[in-house]
Amino acid sequence: MVGRPAVPEVIWARPERAGRGPRPAFSRADIAAAAVRIADAEGFDAVSMRKVAAELGCGTMSLYNYVPRKEDLYELMLDAVSGGYEFPEPSGDWRADLVALAHQTRAMMHRHTWVPRLMSPVYGFSPNSLRYLEYSLSCLDGLDARFGEKMELIAMVNGVITTYVANEIATAERSRSLPWSEEQEHAVRTGYLISQIATGKYPRMAAAFAEDPGPIDLEGVFDRALHRVLDSFDR
Repeated sequence: MVGRPAVPEVIWARPERAGRGPRPAFSRADIAAAAVRIADAEGFDAVSMRKVAAELGCGTMSLYNYVPRKEDLYELMLDAVSGGYEFPEPSGDWRADLVALAHQTRAMMHRHTWVPRLMSPVYGFSPNSLRYLEYSLSCLDGLDARFGEKMELIAMVNGVITTYVANEIATAERSRSLPWSEEQEHAVRTGYLISQIATGKYPRMAAAFAEDPGPIDLEGVFDRALHRVLDSFDR
């Protein structure tokens, strides 16, 4: 296939354009933006080299001259949406700064619901990903820990965010696919749960339900999960 390397290659180490010859018709930013538009509108599985080429108005084979592999396209996409972060000057309160950054990440994942599927250390070397990591580490300047531990903390926070948002997205997508409302299903399932608790077979569940019958404060759960991770590093 045209331009496809036979050995591992980092797309960022590959020159965007050759030193000679005509100016490329498209930039990596153009290609990434086209792929992001498709993923946002039609879902991640709709992204293909053919569709991106059609969005740009070029031939599929010519696109491989810019992006040798589909995996490189994914990396361009993730870098593109990572460029939307705001990095204010660290406040000196590393916990508050990481929580604020976590909420930015959560919001970004809800804008681009395909992002949790791409969260991998493999894609952590793009320009915007490196800026994100550098900023995260700058927020942790006040934390008395080795850099290895700080990197672990960042990874754990991102793991909590990704898992939490992936569940939120999956729940929302399931609700949209059903012929009834989320409220209707919740009422039916709650009624069934109450009937089962009333049998006396589940005394601990009965005690839990009596203590807090709901509804669940999802925002509170998210923040508590974050702070429990931060607590483990706050010494």
